[in-house]
Amino acid sequence: MTMPDHKNAGAESHVPEPGLDENRQSLRTFRSFRETQRTQRIARGLLALFFVAMALYTVRGFLPSLIWGGIFAIASWPLYVRARTRWHAATHQLLLPAAFTLGIALIFLVPVTLFGLEAARDAEGVLHLLNNARQSGMPVPQWIDHLPLGAQTLRTWWESHLQNPDDFSALLGSLRIGQSVKMTQQVGSQLAHRGILFIFSILTLFFLLKDGDSVIRQCLVVSRRAFGKRGERIALQIIASIHGTVAGLVLVGMGEGVVMGVAYLIAGAPHAFLFGVVTAVAAMIPFCAMIAIGIVATLLLIKGSAVIAIVIMLVGLAVIFLADHLVRPALIGGSTQLPFLWVLTGILGGAESWNLLGLFMGPAIMAVLHMLWRNWTRVRD
Repeated sequence: MTMPDHKNAGAESHVPEPGLDENRQSLRTFRSFRETQRTQRIARGLLALFFVAMALYTVRGFLPSLIWGGIFAIASWPLYVRARTRWHAATHQLLLPAAFTLGIALIFLVPVTLFGLEAARDAEGVLHLLNNARQSGMPVPQWIDHLPLGAQTLRTWWESHLQNPDDFSALLGSLRIGQSVKMTQQVGSQLAHRGILFIFSILTLFFLLKDGDSVIRQCLVVSRRAFGKRGERIALQIIASIHGTVAGLVLVGMGEGVVMGVAYLIAGAPHAFLFGVVTAVAAMIPFCAMIAIGIVATLLLIKGSAVIAIVIMLVGLAVIFLADHLVRPALIGGSTQLPFLWVLTGILGGAESWNLLGLFMGPAIMAVLHMLWRNWTRVRD
């Protein structure tokens, strides 16, 4: 009878089970694969961010045009969809987007063209007046004697600097005509640049209308993947804010311009149409229409129509009060449930930060912030 070999027994008890090494090797392989995937996802994300940053840097000069095109498309999309349901399907691809694009372009081009023609006509008259003044001087106008204050002081200055042809020529020479020419060239260059940006905005609008369904579908897919359903709520809030801002700023501003233009025409103000357009543009910014109204009232006062000037000021104050305190808050804040203070802060702050584009971006940002604030402060059970 032999005794069991304890050494051999211990050795046999530590022999690994069959397949254990294969499982460990598979687990290590799986972990390595997961680490590789994670590294690749990070690398792809960084690469995507790099190319997004490069693309934004490349088109940085045209970003305002792209944003303007998007604003025009969002503002006109509901009306475009209604028109698309009535027209034949064959017109959807080119004719209908082109018609809407042309209509929106004319909304801006017609007033600007008329404004430019009026300004050119006035500039021609000013040049003719300057040539006559160089030869015979500028006599003291009669309206100076009708001023309520400072009439004698202004008459004395006019007689000393403008009535004599030599004094008038010396005054023109002191204005640095060369610097004025340089400034005119800079203004012309800026106008050409703005014109190119406007054309690009109109092209962006055309393609957004033409491929609007595809763009909306792609944006929804990206929003759901990146932010979930809450991303759609933010997008809807931005769209509602843009609709309300277009109605509250553009349409109300045009309404103020029409009302005040008619008032200028009845009052006999000079260049009633021109100042009506200026009032409409200025009225897009709350309380800024008063500047144009004040200029017209001053011109009427210079003509000697003091009572009419006061009436124009009172009518302007009434129109601005009704528009800025009743109509605009209802249109902008009603569509997004945004309080008037938030609306006013978004408009003025946006205009200061992004100029004219900020009139639409500011309320949209404030609308999203207000929605997030309501969600965070909501009392939950």
